[in-house]
Amino acid sequence: MKVCMFHLMPYRDLPADFEQRYKSAFIDPLWFDVADSEKVGAYYNATLDELLHAAKAGFHGLCTNQHHQNVYGFMANPSLMGSVLAKQTNGQNVAIVQLGSTLASTTPPTRIAEEYAMLDCISGGRLIAGFPTGLPTDATISNAVIPVEQRERFREALALVVKAWSAKEIFAWNGKHYQLGMVNLWPRPIQQPHPPIWIPGSGISSTAEYVVGLDNCFCHLSYYGAKNATAVTDRYWELAASKGRDDNPHRLSFLQLIGVADSDAEAEAIYGPHAEYFFHKLLYTPAYYQQIPGCLEYPALRQALTHNPRAEVKLGELKAKDLYERGFVMVGSPRTVRDQLVAYSKRLRMGHLLALLHFGSMPTALCKRNIDLFGREILPHLAPLWDDEYEDRWWPQRLRVKQAAAAMAVA
Repeated sequence: MKVCMFHLMPYRDLPADFEQRYKSAFIDPLWFDVADSEKVGAYYNATLDELLHAAKAGFHGLCTNQHHQNVYGFMANPSLMGSVLAKQTNGQNVAIVQLGSTLASTTPPTRIAEEYAMLDCISGGRLIAGFPTGLPTDATISNAVIPVEQRERFREALALVVKAWSAKEIFAWNGKHYQLGMVNLWPRPIQQPHPPIWIPGSGISSTAEYVVGLDNCFCHLSYYGAKNATAVTDRYWELAASKGRDDNPHRLSFLQLIGVADSDAEAEAIYGPHAEYFFHKLLYTPAYYQQIPGCLEYPALRQALTHNPRAEVKLGELKAKDLYERGFVMVGSPRTVRDQLVAYSKRLRMGHLLALLHFGSMPTALCKRNIDLFGREILPHLAPLWDDEYEDRWWPQRLRVKQAAAAMAVA
């Protein structure tokens, strides 16, 4: 099993009355009302420090992401973050997981193909190429993508990028949304025909079916925890079987918010304010920004209307204890968290854990302590899962070593 450090890089110091000032964490907040450029500069550097700390602690991968015009996460260009991580981790067996640049919002998408190829070269072939379809707020509002075109643009762009990475001759691309007379990409990625491709989604709908059809890795990104994911992952594995795919756990990645301390009581106390900050302030977004007509295909729209945790619970009313009991945030001693993660990993059949060890308003010192405890006390027990049964075909080839031995060596 591979364990990756995931980081949203949120604004960590919003005012206490933020929810009263604004209706949403996306689009609405005014920069000069709630933000400070010097603080943001410190956040960028702190985020890089925290991710690099995870690499030293033995994590198998470092994850970036991309969002726009919000306080929830503002890695506006994950390739900038990834380039620092790629350079600073040279000589370490850690993947650079870009989750990642949004194709539908970039014209032409060969620009992202170039950036990712640069990252693969800088890292020595350690890139995982993540391609999110993109949130409706990011694509439609922030980048003016026509809603009904978002998904077809994404799929055409991905096909163009993959061909640009591997084509042996100059070629012309004459698609519906992109027309390029001569494509001759410089540089090309070290990994050929292309780096492993991961595609995130929040549920099992057309995106998951598309990912399984391409035999790429599906990343289930949800903030409602492994405890609430069995229905989604069961449907995913049913879909994979119906498409003739094997049951290799590494074709599924899963995100979990985690806080570790010396005891259960300490963990519940120290992570409580940051969990409430995350769910009250950063996920404070109305449906009209996330369910823009045309952005979702019919199966996804139906799922959003019939099973939407944000609509089913009022996040702003949940206290830390509620978040823990519902499984949204997994906190506890190393033994408590370890036992839960091992059990849920087997139940969900996930081969990659995306550990969100910084969330909400957490300071760097607490984040690094969380990383250290996780890396020392928990990661070595997760790494051996699936190791002797399945090959991870969705991991950079030069990093495909026996993880159990490597994790125990780190410990």
